[in-house]
Formats: sequence, structure tokens, C-alpha cells
Amino acid sequence: MRAYSIDFRQKIVEVYHNEPISQRQLAKRFNVAKSYVQKLLKQYRETGDVQPKPHGGGTELKLTSEQQVTLLEIVEENNDATLEELCQLLKEKTEVSISRATMGRMMQRLRLTLKKNNSSNRKRE
Repeated sequence: MRAYSIDFRQKIVEVYHNEPISQRQLAKRFNVAKSYVQKLLKQYRETGDVQPKPHGGGTELKLTSEQQVTLLEIVEENNDATLEELCQLLKEKTEVSISRATMGRMMQRLRLTLKKNNSSNRKRE
């Protein structure tokens, strides 16, 4: 979701200071959440600015680019391995342990797909 424009933010603050209106009424008038109005007014009181704050980023990847290359090699060699088996193979090669869910997200990120096998059709060792 994109941040509201500075003009829109400034208009909310101006209306709040120029009219006898509650934060709840202000939120309803501008069709925004009351919590957004509270946050905006608090930011304005503390900093005197209505600029949107920068995006906080996200979580860092569990695997470095070298480890991702290693994962690609593992998948090419073991194209019918399950996610759990890939986790184990990755741990053996790189000593990095990741969960099955993380392995699934890494596979999606690398645009790799696994062949679907029924557990009854797989050979048991």
C-alpha cells in the first residue's frame, strides 16, 4: 500500500487545528482509520512534519547468494527430493539449517518447482 500524499496529510492536520472536530469525526470525514489520524497528529506534534516515514524493510534472507547457488545445484542433482530432503542436503553441504517452510519460500523465490510424487509411488530405501 502506498503512503498518503503530503497534501492529503497536511489537509488533515489543518482541518484538525482549524475546526472543532474530534479525531473520530476527522477519520470519518477523510475516510481513513482513526488510528491513522492519531498517528499522523502525534507525528506532527513531535516533529512538526507530516512526511511519511521510510519503509522499515523486511526480514533478511536466510541464505546468502552463494548458498542459493549451492541450493540450485542440489535441486538439479536431486530433482525429485522433497523439501525436507532438500533441507537435509543443504545442511550437509553448507552447514546451514533451515525449515521446510523456508525451503519452500526459497524455492518460490528461485522460481524452482518440485515434481509431485505420491508417497506410495516413491521407492523406499
